[in-house]
Amino acid sequence: MRPIAAIACAALLVSTAACFHATIETGLAPSATVIEKPFASGWIFGLIPPDPVDTKAKCGARGVSKVETQHSFVNMLVAFVTFDIYTPISITVTCAAGK
Repeated sequence: MRPIAAIACAALLVSTAACFHATIETGLAPSATVIEKPFASGWIFGLIPPDPVDTKAKCGARGVSKVETQHSFVNMLVAFVTFDIYTPISITVTCAAGK
């Protein structure tokens, strides 16, 4: 019985270990200015999301070209260690080029 439980547990861990990644593109040309937040703090399985990224200071009136969010391996490891109480996410924002 123990080997079957170990195999089932391993299969469950492998099947739920995918890194979440989403990219939003606005259609504006990208610039070299990038804002990175590798540990944006989410809480309780991500039910309480991270604070918004303040793009106005770096991007100004040009706006945003692309936003990428992902749960990296390190983010998921931290979430696992804290029993998903603290669930960080990586956020990368690329500013748009001038008009």
